[in-house]
Amino acid sequence: MDRLSPLDASFLHIEDGNPNCQMHVGSIGIFEGPVPDHDDVRTLLRSRLHLLPRYRQVVRTVPGGIGRPVWVDQPGFSLDYHLRRTALPAPGDDDALRTLVGRIMSQRLDRTKPLWEIWVVEGLADGTWAMVSKIHHAMIDGVSGAEMMAIVLDLSPEVASYDEEPWDPDPEPNDVQLVADAVKNLATSTYEQTRVLGRTFRRRHAIADQAREVARGLTSMAGIVAPAEHWSLIGQISAHREWTWASTTMADVKVIREQFGGSVNDVVLAAITNGFREVLVSRGEDVTDHVVRTLVPVSVRATRDDGAATSDGTMDNKVSAMFANLPVGIDDPIERLDAIREQMTDLKESKQAVAGEALTSTAGFAPPAMLALATRYAARFAGSVSNLHTVTTNVPGPQFPLYSLGRRMVAVMPYVPLTAPLRTGVAIFSYDGKVTFGITGDVGHTDDIDVLARGIEGGLTELLKLASSPT
Repeated sequence: MDRLSPLDASFLHIEDGNPNCQMHVGSIGIFEGPVPDHDDVRTLLRSRLHLLPRYRQVVRTVPGGIGRPVWVDQPGFSLDYHLRRTALPAPGDDDALRTLVGRIMSQRLDRTKPLWEIWVVEGLADGTWAMVSKIHHAMIDGVSGAEMMAIVLDLSPEVASYDEEPWDPDPEPNDVQLVADAVKNLATSTYEQTRVLGRTFRRRHAIADQAREVARGLTSMAGIVAPAEHWSLIGQISAHREWTWASTTMADVKVIREQFGGSVNDVVLAAITNGFREVLVSRGEDVTDHVVRTLVPVSVRATRDDGAATSDGTMDNKVSAMFANLPVGIDDPIERLDAIREQMTDLKESKQAVAGEALTSTAGFAPPAMLALATRYAARFAGSVSNLHTVTTNVPGPQFPLYSLGRRMVAVMPYVPLTAPLRTGVAIFSYDGKVTFGITGDVGHTDDIDVLARGIEGGLTELLKLASSPT
Protein backbone atom coordinates (compact mmCIF):
# COMPACT_ATOMS: atom_id res chain seq x y z
CA MET A 1 0.00 0.00 0.00
CA ASP A 2 1.16 3.49 -0.86
CA ARG A 3 -0.35 6.30 1.20
CA LEU A 4 -1.49 9.55 -0.43
CA SER A 5 0.31 12.71 0.60
CA PRO A 6 -1.72 15.38 2.44
CA LEU A 7 -1.88 17.49 -0.73
CA ASP A 8 -2.96 14.57 -2.93
CA ALA A 9 -5.63 13.57 -0.40
CA SER A 10 -6.94 17.14 -0.29
CA PHE A 11 -8.00 16.93 -3.95
CA LEU A 12 -10.25 13.99 -3.06
CA HIS A 13 -11.62 15.86 -0.02
CA ILE A 14 -12.47 18.88 -2.19
CA GLU A 15 -14.65 16.65 -4.36
CA ASP A 16 -16.27 15.17 -1.27
CA GLY A 17 -17.03 18.64 0.06
CA ASN A 18 -18.77 19.94 -3.07
CA PRO A 19 -20.72 17.69 -5.48
CA ASN A 20 -20.24 20.23 -8.28
CA CYS A 21 -16.43 20.03 -8.20
CA GLN A 22 -14.55 17.51 -10.33
CA MET A 23 -10.86 17.49 -9.50
CA HIS A 24 -9.41 15.95 -12.65
CA VAL A 25 -6.94 17.60 -14.97
CA GLY A 26 -6.66 16.84 -18.65
CA SER A 27 -5.12 17.42 -22.04
CA ILE A 28 -6.37 17.32 -25.59
CA GLY A 29 -3.73 16.20 -28.09
CA ILE A 30 -4.31 16.70 -31.81
CA PHE A 31 -2.54 14.19 -34.11
CA GLU A 32 -1.90 13.80 -37.80
CA GLY A 33 -4.14 11.27 -39.51
CA PRO A 34 -5.21 8.68 -40.16
CA VAL A 35 -6.85 7.70 -36.88
CA PRO A 36 -5.27 4.47 -35.59
CA ASP A 37 -7.14 1.22 -35.18
CA HIS A 38 -8.60 0.83 -31.70
CA ASP A 39 -6.84 -2.50 -31.13
CA ASP A 40 -3.50 -0.84 -31.91
CA VAL A 41 -4.13 1.84 -29.28
CA ARG A 42 -5.14 -0.81 -26.76
CA THR A 43 -2.00 -2.84 -27.47
CA LEU A 44 0.17 0.26 -27.12
CA LEU A 45 -1.26 1.21 -23.74
CA ARG A 46 -1.21 -2.36 -22.43
CA SER A 47 2.50 -2.66 -23.24
CA ARG A 48 3.30 0.45 -21.19
CA LEU A 49 1.07 0.14 -18.17
CA HIS A 50 3.97 -1.26 -16.15
CA LEU A 51 5.62 2.18 -16.50
CA LEU A 52 2.61 3.80 -14.80
CA PRO A 53 1.63 1.63 -11.81
CA ARG A 54 -0.96 4.18 -10.59
CA TYR A 55 -3.01 3.40 -13.71
CA ARG A 56 -3.93 0.01 -12.22
CA GLN A 57 -4.53 1.19 -8.66
CA VAL A 58 -7.60 2.49 -6.82
CA VAL A 59 -8.02 4.69 -3.77
CA ARG A 60 -9.13 3.03 -0.53
CA THR A 61 -10.13 5.09 2.48
CA VAL A 62 -9.22 4.03 6.01
CA PRO A 63 -12.16 3.27 8.34
CA GLY A 64 -12.66 5.99 10.89
CA GLY A 65 -10.37 8.37 9.01
CA ILE A 66 -7.41 7.47 11.24
CA GLY A 67 -5.09 7.51 8.25
CA ARG A 68 -4.91 9.14 4.86
CA PRO A 69 -6.28 7.12 1.90
CA VAL A 70 -4.00 4.59 0.21
CA TRP A 71 -3.35 3.36 -3.31
CA VAL A 72 -3.98 -0.38 -3.75
CA ASP A 73 -3.88 -2.64 -6.81
CA GLN A 74 -7.21 -3.33 -8.48
CA PRO A 75 -7.40 -7.11 -9.07
CA GLY A 76 -10.17 -6.79 -11.68
CA PHE A 77 -8.52 -4.01 -13.68
CA SER A 78 -9.96 -3.68 -17.21
CA LEU A 79 -8.19 -1.49 -19.77
CA ASP A 80 -11.31 -1.41 -21.95
CA TYR A 81 -13.16 0.57 -19.28
CA HIS A 82 -10.55 3.36 -19.34
CA LEU A 83 -9.78 3.45 -23.08
CA ARG A 84 -12.76 4.86 -24.96
CA ARG A 85 -13.54 5.90 -28.51
CA THR A 86 -15.97 8.38 -29.99
CA ALA A 87 -16.47 10.55 -33.07
CA LEU A 88 -17.45 14.16 -33.65
CA PRO A 89 -20.65 14.85 -35.55
CA ALA A 90 -20.18 16.36 -39.01
CA PRO A 91 -18.56 18.66 -39.89
CA GLY A 92 -16.20 17.91 -36.99
CA ASP A 93 -15.21 21.54 -36.44
CA ASP A 94 -13.65 23.26 -33.41
CA ASP A 95 -17.06 23.96 -31.86
CA ALA A 96 -17.88 20.24 -31.89
CA LEU A 97 -14.56 19.42 -30.22
CA ARG A 98 -15.11 22.09 -27.55
CA THR A 99 -18.58 20.71 -26.79
CA LEU A 100 -17.32 17.13 -26.53
CA VAL A 101 -14.46 18.05 -24.19
CA GLY A 102 -16.84 20.02 -21.98
CA ARG A 103 -19.15 17.01 -21.67
CA ILE A 104 -16.32 14.56 -20.97
CA MET A 105 -14.81 16.78 -18.30
CA SER A 106 -18.18 17.41 -16.61
CA GLN A 107 -18.37 13.78 -15.46
CA ARG A 108 -16.60 12.66 -12.27
CA LEU A 109 -14.17 9.78 -12.39
CA ASP A 110 -15.44 6.59 -10.75
CA ARG A 111 -13.72 6.24 -7.36
CA THR A 112 -14.14 2.44 -7.46
CA LYS A 113 -11.75 2.27 -10.43
CA PRO A 114 -8.33 3.74 -11.30
CA LEU A 115 -8.81 7.48 -11.69
CA TRP A 116 -8.14 8.05 -15.40
CA GLU A 117 -9.68 7.85 -18.87
CA ILE A 118 -8.35 8.24 -22.41
CA TRP A 119 -10.73 9.05 -25.25
CA VAL A 120 -9.72 8.60 -28.91
CA VAL A 121 -11.76 11.06 -30.97
CA GLU A 122 -12.15 10.69 -34.72
CA GLY A 123 -14.08 12.72 -37.27
CA LEU A 124 -12.14 16.01 -37.03
CA ALA A 125 -12.77 18.13 -40.12
CA ASP A 126 -9.16 18.40 -41.29
CA GLY A 127 -8.45 14.67 -41.15
CA THR A 128 -6.67 14.82 -37.81
CA TRP A 129 -7.78 12.97 -34.68
CA ALA A 130 -7.65 13.76 -30.98
CA MET A 131 -6.66 12.02 -27.78
CA VAL A 132 -8.46 13.40 -24.71
CA SER A 133 -6.72 12.47 -21.46
CA LYS A 134 -8.51 12.78 -18.13
CA ILE A 135 -6.74 12.02 -14.84
CA HIS A 136 -7.46 12.87 -11.23
CA HIS A 137 -5.38 15.60 -9.63
CA ALA A 138 -4.74 13.24 -6.69
CA MET A 139 -2.50 11.25 -9.05
CA ILE A 140 -0.62 13.95 -10.83
CA ASP A 141 0.49 17.58 -11.08
CA GLY A 142 1.36 19.54 -14.19
CA VAL A 143 5.07 18.70 -14.32
CA SER A 144 4.64 14.99 -13.69
CA GLY A 145 1.75 15.10 -16.17
CA ALA A 146 4.08 16.37 -18.88
CA GLU A 147 6.52 13.57 -18.05
CA MET A 148 3.71 11.02 -18.12
CA MET A 149 2.79 12.22 -21.61
CA ALA A 150 6.37 11.59 -22.70
CA ILE A 151 6.09 8.02 -21.37
CA VAL A 152 2.82 7.27 -23.15
CA LEU A 153 3.97 8.86 -26.42
CA ASP A 154 7.08 8.29 -28.55
CA LEU A 155 10.03 10.49 -29.45
CA SER A 156 9.99 9.46 -33.13
CA PRO A 157 7.54 8.04 -35.68
CA GLU A 158 8.94 4.61 -34.90
CA VAL A 159 6.89 3.04 -32.13
CA ALA A 160 9.08 2.14 -29.17
CA SER A 161 8.85 -1.56 -28.40
CA TYR A 162 8.11 -2.75 -24.88
CA ASP A 163 7.68 -6.33 -23.80
CA GLU A 164 4.37 -6.61 -22.03
CA GLU A 165 5.18 -7.49 -18.45
CA PRO A 166 2.87 -9.84 -16.56
CA TRP A 167 0.94 -8.14 -13.82
CA ASP A 168 0.38 -9.88 -10.52
CA PRO A 169 -1.70 -7.51 -8.36
CA ASP A 170 -1.20 -7.52 -4.63
CA PRO A 171 -4.18 -8.83 -2.64
CA GLU A 172 -6.67 -6.09 -1.82
CA PRO A 173 -6.46 -5.24 1.90
CA ASN A 174 -9.51 -5.55 4.14
CA ASP A 175 -10.63 -2.92 6.65
CA VAL A 176 -8.66 -4.49 9.50
CA GLN A 177 -5.45 -4.40 7.46
CA LEU A 178 -6.09 -0.79 6.43
CA VAL A 179 -6.52 0.27 10.06
CA ALA A 180 -3.47 -1.71 11.22
CA ASP A 181 -1.30 -0.19 8.49
CA ALA A 182 -2.55 3.32 9.33
CA VAL A 183 -1.71 2.85 13.00
CA LYS A 184 1.74 1.55 12.08
CA ASN A 185 2.26 4.48 9.71
CA LEU A 186 1.33 6.99 12.40
CA ALA A 187 3.89 5.52 14.78
CA THR A 188 6.57 5.29 12.12
CA SER A 189 5.89 8.79 10.86
CA THR A 190 6.18 10.25 14.35
CA TYR A 191 9.56 8.60 14.74
CA GLU A 192 10.74 9.66 11.30
CA GLN A 193 9.55 13.25 11.79
CA THR A 194 11.31 13.46 15.14
CA ARG A 195 14.49 12.05 13.65
CA VAL A 196 14.40 14.41 10.68
CA LEU A 197 13.66 17.40 12.91
CA GLY A 198 16.58 16.50 15.16
CA ARG A 199 18.92 16.27 12.24
CA THR A 200 17.59 19.53 10.83
CA PHE A 201 18.04 21.44 14.08
CA ARG A 202 21.68 20.42 14.05
CA ARG A 203 21.96 22.44 10.88
CA ARG A 204 21.14 25.66 12.71
CA HIS A 205 22.19 28.03 9.98
CA ALA A 206 20.13 26.22 7.36
CA ILE A 207 16.99 26.11 9.48
CA ALA A 208 17.37 29.79 10.36
CA ASP A 209 17.62 30.74 6.69
CA GLN A 210 14.59 28.64 5.82
CA ALA A 211 12.58 30.10 8.70
CA ARG A 212 13.32 33.62 7.50
CA GLU A 213 12.16 32.70 3.97
CA VAL A 214 8.93 31.16 5.27
CA ALA A 215 8.28 34.19 7.47
CA ARG A 216 8.72 36.52 4.50
CA GLY A 217 6.36 34.37 2.46
CA LEU A 218 3.69 34.29 5.15
CA THR A 219 3.87 38.07 5.49
CA SER A 220 3.36 38.42 1.74
CA MET A 221 0.49 35.92 1.73
CA ALA A 222 -1.35 37.83 4.46
CA GLY A 223 -2.79 40.15 1.83
CA ILE A 224 -4.93 37.42 0.29
CA VAL A 225 -6.94 36.95 3.48
CA ALA A 226 -9.14 39.93 2.60
CA PRO A 227 -12.14 38.93 0.45
CA ALA A 228 -11.82 39.63 -3.25
CA GLU A 229 -14.19 41.98 -5.02
CA HIS A 230 -17.39 40.11 -5.70
CA TRP A 231 -17.42 40.21 -9.47
CA SER A 232 -19.29 37.82 -11.75
CA LEU A 233 -16.07 35.78 -11.91
CA ILE A 234 -16.95 34.12 -8.58
CA GLY A 235 -20.07 32.59 -7.10
CA GLN A 236 -21.93 29.30 -7.05
CA ILE A 237 -20.99 26.82 -9.78
CA SER A 238 -22.81 23.94 -11.44
CA ALA A 239 -21.52 20.45 -12.20
CA HIS A 240 -21.21 21.22 -15.93
CA ARG A 241 -18.21 22.64 -17.75
CA GLU A 242 -17.47 24.35 -21.01
CA TRP A 243 -14.03 24.61 -22.53
CA THR A 244 -12.17 26.43 -25.26
CA TRP A 245 -8.63 27.44 -26.12
CA ALA A 246 -6.43 30.23 -27.42
CA SER A 247 -3.00 29.85 -28.97
CA THR A 248 0.21 31.58 -29.99
CA THR A 249 3.81 30.62 -30.71
CA MET A 250 6.79 30.56 -28.42
CA ALA A 251 8.68 32.63 -31.01
CA ASP A 252 6.17 35.48 -30.72
CA VAL A 253 6.24 35.34 -26.91
CA LYS A 254 10.05 35.57 -26.98
CA VAL A 255 9.94 38.59 -29.30
CA ILE A 256 7.73 40.38 -26.76
CA ARG A 257 9.90 39.30 -23.83
CA GLU A 258 13.14 40.38 -25.49
CA GLN A 259 11.70 43.78 -26.39
CA PHE A 260 10.00 44.64 -23.10
CA GLY A 261 11.81 42.42 -20.57
CA GLY A 262 10.47 39.93 -18.08
CA SER A 263 9.86 36.22 -18.46
CA VAL A 264 7.67 34.03 -20.66
CA ASN A 265 5.33 33.70 -17.68
CA ASP A 266 5.06 37.50 -17.40
CA VAL A 267 4.06 37.77 -21.07
CA VAL A 268 1.36 35.09 -20.87
CA LEU A 269 -0.05 36.59 -17.66
CA ALA A 270 -0.24 39.98 -19.41
CA ALA A 271 -2.19 38.34 -22.23
CA ILE A 272 -4.55 36.67 -19.76
CA THR A 273 -5.01 40.02 -18.02
CA ASN A 274 -6.20 41.52 -21.31
CA GLY A 275 -8.59 38.60 -21.75
CA PHE A 276 -10.20 39.11 -18.33
CA ARG A 277 -10.33 42.85 -18.90
CA GLU A 278 -12.31 42.35 -22.09
CA VAL A 279 -14.66 39.84 -20.45
CA LEU A 280 -15.45 42.16 -17.54
CA VAL A 281 -15.92 45.19 -19.79
CA SER A 282 -18.24 43.18 -22.06
CA ARG A 283 -20.30 42.30 -18.97
CA GLY A 284 -20.63 45.97 -18.10
CA GLU A 285 -18.43 45.79 -15.00
CA ASP A 286 -16.18 48.70 -14.09
CA VAL A 287 -12.51 47.67 -14.13
CA THR A 288 -11.04 51.08 -13.31
CA ASP A 289 -8.30 50.70 -10.68
CA HIS A 290 -9.30 47.07 -10.12
CA VAL A 291 -7.44 43.76 -10.28
CA VAL A 292 -8.30 40.11 -10.82
CA ARG A 293 -6.68 38.05 -8.09
CA THR A 294 -5.34 34.71 -9.29
CA LEU A 295 -3.78 31.63 -7.79
CA VAL A 296 -0.55 30.75 -9.62
CA PRO A 297 0.60 27.18 -8.85
CA VAL A 298 4.38 26.86 -8.59
CA SER A 299 6.34 23.64 -8.88
CA VAL A 300 8.57 22.95 -5.86
CA ARG A 301 10.37 20.08 -7.54
CA ALA A 302 14.13 20.24 -7.91
CA THR A 303 15.23 22.25 -10.93
CA ARG A 304 17.91 21.79 -13.56
CA ASP A 305 20.46 24.44 -14.44
CA ASP A 306 18.05 25.84 -17.07
CA GLY A 307 15.35 26.30 -14.42
CA ALA A 308 13.10 23.51 -15.66
CA ALA A 309 11.54 21.26 -13.04
CA THR A 310 12.78 17.71 -12.72
CA SER A 311 11.16 14.58 -11.37
CA ASP A 312 12.25 12.09 -8.76
CA GLY A 313 10.32 9.35 -10.54
CA THR A 314 7.05 9.88 -8.65
CA MET A 315 3.77 11.00 -10.18
CA ASP A 316 2.31 12.75 -7.13
CA ASN A 317 1.83 16.46 -6.53
CA LYS A 318 4.76 18.69 -5.62
CA VAL A 319 3.34 22.17 -5.98
CA SER A 320 2.96 25.30 -3.94
CA ALA A 321 1.37 28.60 -4.92
CA MET A 322 1.75 32.33 -5.31
CA PHE A 323 -1.11 34.83 -5.44
CA ALA A 324 -0.96 37.53 -8.09
CA ASN A 325 -3.12 40.53 -8.98
CA LEU A 326 -3.82 40.85 -12.69
CA PRO A 327 -4.08 44.62 -13.35
CA VAL A 328 -7.23 44.65 -15.51
CA GLY A 329 -7.69 48.32 -14.70
CA ILE A 330 -4.64 49.29 -16.79
CA ASP A 331 -5.56 50.06 -20.40
CA ASP A 332 -2.06 50.37 -21.88
CA PRO A 333 -0.65 46.91 -22.81
CA ILE A 334 2.98 47.80 -22.07
CA GLU A 335 2.09 49.29 -18.70
CA ARG A 336 0.16 46.11 -17.90
CA LEU A 337 3.18 43.97 -18.76
CA ASP A 338 5.46 46.22 -16.70
CA ALA A 339 3.13 46.00 -13.71
CA ILE A 340 3.00 42.19 -13.90
CA ARG A 341 6.77 41.87 -14.31
CA GLU A 342 7.44 44.02 -11.26
CA GLN A 343 4.81 42.19 -9.23
CA MET A 344 6.07 38.70 -10.13
CA THR A 345 9.62 39.74 -9.24
CA ASP A 346 8.38 40.94 -5.85
CA LEU A 347 6.39 37.73 -5.31
CA LYS A 348 9.40 35.55 -6.05
CA GLU A 349 11.53 37.57 -3.67
CA SER A 350 8.78 37.41 -1.04
CA LYS A 351 9.07 33.59 -0.90
CA GLN A 352 5.31 33.07 -1.12
CA ALA A 353 5.83 29.66 -2.72
CA VAL A 354 8.19 28.65 0.09
CA ALA A 355 5.58 29.60 2.67
CA GLY A 356 2.88 27.78 0.74
CA GLU A 357 4.96 24.62 0.65
CA ALA A 358 5.68 24.94 4.37
CA LEU A 359 1.95 25.23 5.14
CA THR A 360 1.19 22.24 2.92
CA SER A 361 3.93 20.21 4.60
CA THR A 362 2.59 20.91 8.08
CA ALA A 363 -0.63 19.23 7.01
CA GLY A 364 1.31 15.99 7.25
CA PHE A 365 1.40 16.45 11.03
CA ALA A 366 -2.38 16.94 11.29
CA PRO A 367 -4.61 13.98 12.10
CA PRO A 368 -5.91 12.73 8.72
CA ALA A 369 -9.55 12.95 9.77
CA MET A 370 -9.08 16.61 10.73
CA LEU A 371 -7.34 17.31 7.42
CA ALA A 372 -10.23 15.73 5.51
CA LEU A 373 -12.83 17.64 7.54
CA ALA A 374 -11.03 20.97 7.11
CA THR A 375 -10.62 20.54 3.36
CA ARG A 376 -14.24 19.51 2.87
CA TYR A 377 -15.41 22.45 4.98
CA ALA A 378 -13.33 24.88 2.94
CA ALA A 379 -14.65 23.48 -0.34
CA ARG A 380 -18.28 23.49 0.83
CA PHE A 381 -18.39 27.02 2.22
CA ALA A 382 -15.95 28.78 -0.11
CA GLY A 383 -18.87 30.07 -2.17
CA SER A 384 -19.89 32.52 0.54
CA VAL A 385 -16.63 34.43 0.57
CA SER A 386 -13.57 34.21 -1.66
CA ASN A 387 -10.16 35.79 -1.74
CA LEU A 388 -9.55 34.69 -5.32
CA HIS A 389 -11.14 35.25 -8.73
CA THR A 390 -9.43 32.60 -10.88
CA VAL A 391 -6.51 30.21 -11.26
CA THR A 392 -3.80 30.46 -13.91
CA THR A 393 -1.31 27.61 -14.20
CA ASN A 394 1.63 27.51 -16.60
CA VAL A 395 3.38 24.21 -17.36
CA PRO A 396 6.31 24.02 -19.80
CA GLY A 397 6.09 20.96 -22.03
CA PRO A 398 8.59 19.31 -24.38
CA GLN A 399 9.91 21.57 -27.12
CA PHE A 400 10.22 18.73 -29.61
CA PRO A 401 7.59 16.67 -31.45
CA LEU A 402 6.01 13.58 -29.92
CA TYR A 403 4.23 10.77 -31.71
CA SER A 404 1.56 8.17 -31.09
CA LEU A 405 1.59 5.06 -33.28
CA GLY A 406 3.66 6.93 -35.85
CA ARG A 407 1.36 9.96 -35.97
CA ARG A 408 2.86 13.30 -34.98
CA MET A 409 1.12 15.28 -32.24
CA VAL A 410 0.66 18.69 -33.85
CA ALA A 411 -0.88 20.48 -30.86
CA VAL A 412 -1.88 19.91 -27.26
CA MET A 413 -4.31 21.95 -25.16
CA PRO A 414 -4.64 21.69 -21.37
CA TYR A 415 -7.70 21.44 -19.13
CA VAL A 416 -7.79 22.84 -15.57
CA PRO A 417 -10.54 21.94 -13.04
CA LEU A 418 -12.72 24.45 -11.21
CA THR A 419 -13.47 24.63 -7.51
CA ALA A 420 -16.21 26.80 -6.08
CA PRO A 421 -16.48 29.73 -6.12
CA LEU A 422 -14.11 30.13 -9.10
CA ARG A 423 -16.08 30.08 -12.34
CA THR A 424 -13.14 30.35 -14.72
CA GLY A 425 -9.65 28.86 -14.90
CA VAL A 426 -6.81 29.10 -17.40
CA ALA A 427 -4.05 26.55 -18.00
CA ILE A 428 -1.06 27.35 -20.22
CA PHE A 429 0.96 24.62 -21.89
CA SER A 430 3.91 24.97 -24.27
CA TYR A 431 4.81 22.24 -26.75
CA ASP A 432 7.07 22.11 -29.80
CA GLY A 433 7.18 25.87 -30.33
CA LYS A 434 3.48 26.46 -29.60
CA VAL A 435 1.78 27.93 -26.54
CA THR A 436 -1.86 27.09 -25.85
CA PHE A 437 -4.26 28.47 -23.25
CA GLY A 438 -6.92 25.97 -22.16
CA ILE A 439 -9.87 27.86 -20.67
CA THR A 440 -12.42 26.16 -18.43
CA GLY A 441 -15.72 27.82 -17.59
CA ASP A 442 -18.84 26.92 -15.63
CA VAL A 443 -21.89 26.38 -17.81
CA GLY A 444 -24.52 29.01 -17.14
CA HIS A 445 -22.11 31.57 -15.73
CA THR A 446 -19.36 31.79 -18.36
CA ASP A 447 -21.08 31.55 -21.73
CA ASP A 448 -18.61 34.18 -22.94
CA ILE A 449 -15.33 32.32 -22.46
CA ASP A 450 -14.77 32.83 -26.20
CA VAL A 451 -14.41 36.54 -25.35
CA LEU A 452 -11.67 35.58 -22.87
CA ALA A 453 -9.94 33.42 -25.50
CA ARG A 454 -10.01 36.11 -28.16
CA GLY A 455 -8.91 38.68 -25.57
CA ILE A 456 -5.84 36.60 -24.75
CA GLU A 457 -4.92 36.29 -28.42
CA GLY A 458 -5.67 39.98 -28.97
CA GLY A 459 -3.44 40.98 -26.07
CA LEU A 460 -0.56 38.99 -27.53
CA THR A 461 -1.13 40.40 -31.00
CA GLU A 462 -1.12 43.95 -29.62
CA LEU A 463 2.13 43.41 -27.68
CA LEU A 464 3.77 41.74 -30.68
CA LYS A 465 2.79 44.66 -32.90
CA LEU A 466 4.28 47.13 -30.42
CA ALA A 467 7.43 45.00 -30.05
CA SER A 468 7.89 45.00 -33.82
CA SER A 469 7.29 48.73 -34.21
CA PRO A 470 10.31 50.81 -35.31
CA THR A 471 9.63 53.23 -32.44
